[in-house]
Amino acid sequence: MQRVLITGGAGFLGINLVRYLLERGYAVRSLDIAPFDYPEQNRIEVHNGDIRDQNAVLRAMAGVDLVVHTAAALPLYKPADIFSTDIDGTRNVLQAAAAHNVARFIHISTTAVYGIPDHHPLLETDPMDGVGPYGEAKVKAEELCLAYRAKGMCVPIIRPKSFIGPERLGIFAMLYDWAKDGKNFPLPGNGKNRYQLLDVEDLCESIYLCMTLDPALVNDTFNIGAKEFTTIKEDFQAVLDEAGFGKRIISFPAAPATAILVLMEKLKLSPVYKWAYGTVTEDSFVSVEKAERILGFQPKYSNKAALERNYRWYIEHLADFQHATGVSHRVPWSQGVWKLAKLFF
Repeated sequence: MQRVLITGGAGFLGINLVRYLLERGYAVRSLDIAPFDYPEQNRIEVHNGDIRDQNAVLRAMAGVDLVVHTAAALPLYKPADIFSTDIDGTRNVLQAAAAHNVARFIHISTTAVYGIPDHHPLLETDPMDGVGPYGEAKVKAEELCLAYRAKGMCVPIIRPKSFIGPERLGIFAMLYDWAKDGKNFPLPGNGKNRYQLLDVEDLCESIYLCMTLDPALVNDTFNIGAKEFTTIKEDFQAVLDEAGFGKRIISFPAAPATAILVLMEKLKLSPVYKWAYGTVTEDSFVSVEKAERILGFQPKYSNKAALERNYRWYIEHLADFQHATGVSHRVPWSQGVWKLAKLFF
């Protein structure tokens, strides 16, 4: 039985991957600074620790066959924590994997490494230009991975689009909360841009393919996203339709809406950060042709299906997090001034 170390195993992607791999007979070990408080805690080996702590990482790496590196400090974290976690932490995990002769190191990056691009679809060969501390740090983390790949380690890099599914809250909880309460939902821009998402189950499938296929094939970089998506207005409308109140997505002119979002971010009144408001009014989609061709990747979920599935999970589990907020994807992000604005929609 192969043992897989998942860094960030208590996070949104982490727990979905834990469940996915347990179903397929793997021994799973989680390393996370956050407590692993899921029903599966007795079925896996839990290490509580920070990937910035070299000793904690080395202890967690002992006897591991494969690593899936999902741990990261997300955009709402302080810049110092983003850089130290996403760069220094990644370096620690790579070093420990090399010291223990781990066969494969699968790095979960992000399409945020492309910044705010001027063309679509984006290809893996397009330039990287990370926006903000998170985007910049993830670019640096990929560079570290490439250095270890050059040394002979098998290091598949996966660049997923924004992914959703069971346990996902974060910024998407705002849409779900407004839908639940029978509100229209505001959207900067005309909503006609195409904004690709990804279901976490499809992401887990792509990771599994990188774990199991010929290392010579997977030792590469892959964009991962939904195959079917329409406009952001149509896709988000699917959530309001699922809620059943007859409410609509209300679009606002992009320039003034973005100016307001910039100001509210500076005043710390809004959870909508630079990369989010910089891309939500623009096309944002990647080509998954390389993953289809090399990995045989076949996503199951369209944008609409993924959003509807995540919304239904949100409603079913509302009592678990109704009064919680934070900066991870596992809890709703504080809506700030939007909580008041909701009264007018």
